[in-house]
Amino acid sequence: MSGKEVDSGRETPSGIPVQAVYRPADAATDYDRDLGDPGNYPFTRGVQASMYRGRLWTMRQYAGFGTAEETNTRFRLLLERGQTGLSVAFDLPTQMGIDSDSPRALGEVGRAGVAIDTVEDMHALLADLPLETVSTSMTINATAATLLAMYIVVAEERGISRSVLSGTIQNDLLKEYIARGTYIYPPGPSLDLIADIFRFCADEVPRWNPISISGYHIREAGATAVQELAFTFANAIEYVKRAISAGLEIDAFAPRLSFFFASHNDLFEEVAKFRAARRMYARIMRDRFGARDASCRMRFHTQTGGVTLMAQQPLNNVVRVTVQALAATLGGTQSLHTNGYDEALALPTAEAATLALRTQQIIGYESGIANTVDPLAGSYYVEALTDQLESRAMDLIAKVDELGGAERAVAAGFFQEEIARSAYEFQLRVEAGATTIVGVNKFADESEPLAIPSPDYSALEREQVRKVAGVRTARDGTRVSESLASLRQAAGRAAGADRPLMPLIIDAVRARATVGEISDTLAACWGVYNPAL
Repeated sequence: MSGKEVDSGRETPSGIPVQAVYRPADAATDYDRDLGDPGNYPFTRGVQASMYRGRLWTMRQYAGFGTAEETNTRFRLLLERGQTGLSVAFDLPTQMGIDSDSPRALGEVGRAGVAIDTVEDMHALLADLPLETVSTSMTINATAATLLAMYIVVAEERGISRSVLSGTIQNDLLKEYIARGTYIYPPGPSLDLIADIFRFCADEVPRWNPISISGYHIREAGATAVQELAFTFANAIEYVKRAISAGLEIDAFAPRLSFFFASHNDLFEEVAKFRAARRMYARIMRDRFGARDASCRMRFHTQTGGVTLMAQQPLNNVVRVTVQALAATLGGTQSLHTNGYDEALALPTAEAATLALRTQQIIGYESGIANTVDPLAGSYYVEALTDQLESRAMDLIAKVDELGGAERAVAAGFFQEEIARSAYEFQLRVEAGATTIVGVNKFADESEPLAIPSPDYSALEREQVRKVAGVRTARDGTRVSESLASLRQAAGRAAGADRPLMPLIIDAVRARATVGEISDTLAACWGVYNPAL
């Protein structure tokens, strides 16, 4: 059999045909041009020369439970058990800029993560945590500026300089319009605010990543690995262009850009995806923007696939998560969240969260994959897949370019239609049995689902409403009104370097303005996005 013959019907989840055997001609890669040593352009083999030989990836488990106090307890538990970074999940009202005491928040407070209404909640969330030494990732987008401001104010009120703070805000609004839906303002002013945050972090919080450009949620919505790569980098191009047009120098902000990807079940396609991602990004940044090598290093966080978790036979998810974690680490991730086996049913229990963390620790300390850098490099199959993923993803980026860039492609519905088509085709394959899901459409049984206790969300909501009322009563109302008026005046002016908003948002947070009050102030100037219009 020649290397070009295809075993009928075998392909990756992205539709890339898979040969029975791969030979050198199938991975005709020029080492210096396409690979290079780890730590060198185009960074295919890793962004650091030593990678995990020098330090393992950050084990950053995602957590958020109702109240700030409960979430703080989980954070301290995970740190005690060896976690090396924090990751915060916020509830839906917080993400949407709605206070817990608003009628619009009824029934949603604390359900999908922690409720944060004021800086006092942030104080409770971060109590006794070493902000000087631990990095914190916050999955927050439309209200990212406000939550970053709260983090900074908490640190300063504890005597910690903002210059030493390290972490990431997701702050990726384009993917919200594409795949997730927690947007507030129209794309134009949202992108202006993101550029403002870039500028502020570069000047004031140099160790902070001002954005985590997210392919994860695009993948969760049904995208293939190819679409995940293409649409993530199309969004990245839009953010970089917007920052440059706002007067920022590419190398002043680009080294702090970060990314967030999913890791799914096809081990080799996922490894190849991460390797292709580094090479694509390096070439985009150098060729399109003339960035220096330090700005071409793509650092990324990975989360195992939420949509791959099954409620049926949930312990099978332990194996799925292990395969996905292997793919992420073999692919060179900088940090990793591993899902709990019970997350298809509820927020993860302490037992499931601990096992998920132990999965990373066993891979890191027992598997041997950290002994050498990019251990799958030179595999004819992996190199061929890396090339194929890059080529197909760049073709999709070219289509976005033809539409005028990511912002216009969002308005045209291009991303949304492409993802919907892929999701539909995947579901058809599952229902036909062409794609196997163990315990669901093959090897199913009648086992009872896990019984997971649910918090009393009504009591939690009442307590959170009480706390918000207490802050409103105790604060200086005149100071709050003045800070919000200053923010409104600045937000109403034309976008540009003469309209910095982050210092004004920080002032409002110090005055104990709420997330909802700050969001409403900006919405009064910018409007609320309605995709139907």
